[in-house]
Amino acid sequence: MPALSGAVVLVTGANGGIGSHFVHQALARGAAKVYASARTPRDWDDERIVPLTLDVTDPASIAAAAAAASDVTVLINNAGASVSSPGILSHTDEEIRSNVETNFLGPLFLARAFAPLLSGRPGAAIIDIHSALSWFAVAGIYSATKAALWSATNSLRIELAPAGVHVVGVHVGYVDTAMAANVTDPKLDPAALVAAVLDATEAGEYEVLADETSIQVKAALSAPLEALYPQLTQSAR
Repeated sequence: MPALSGAVVLVTGANGGIGSHFVHQALARGAAKVYASARTPRDWDDERIVPLTLDVTDPASIAAAAAAASDVTVLINNAGASVSSPGILSHTDEEIRSNVETNFLGPLFLARAFAPLLSGRPGAAIIDIHSALSWFAVAGIYSATKAALWSATNSLRIELAPAGVHVVGVHVGYVDTAMAANVTDPKLDPAALVAAVLDATEAGEYEVLADETSIQVKAALSAPLEALYPQLTQSAR
């Protein structure tokens, strides 16, 4: 099973509220090194943290990161983009492309780039941050890209298992970060989210339902669509 002790971790979106907790908590669990990646990486007051420039939407940047961080044992696909409006038809071309490239293609291409490096390494793992909205299509293209990432994670899990790479998918509702600053619904502490994810990873679990929202939405998938989306019944009247 993957262990953080002695691991070399790469975190995408490391400057953000969730990403920074992944950096610090990985080190607290004994990681030997953490590559803290971002489009514009910041300085960290710890020699074990290596700032790494990475734009997950840029193939050349991904290739450069794989070359610079060839000793990685745990890849955490945390970087993400959101949208300003709920309706998928109201999104701009830029919002749609940004979400597809950041939330889906970026993690997939990173996994493809790092898979040969991770294969066969003790404790190798990939952690993909999905969303409860992977299963609840109320956030337009954001939901669509997270659903696509969930499917890709399932595929990666099957393909990489023979190489000893453990793949973890994470589902969570709102998290108390800048991305959800305008949300009034209950929000999970990012520190609690990261702790749950790393606990599950070290326990060899494949999926993390980090809050009650994720648990409820996944359970609702077996119900008729009208139960999950009451708008369908209302619009039919």
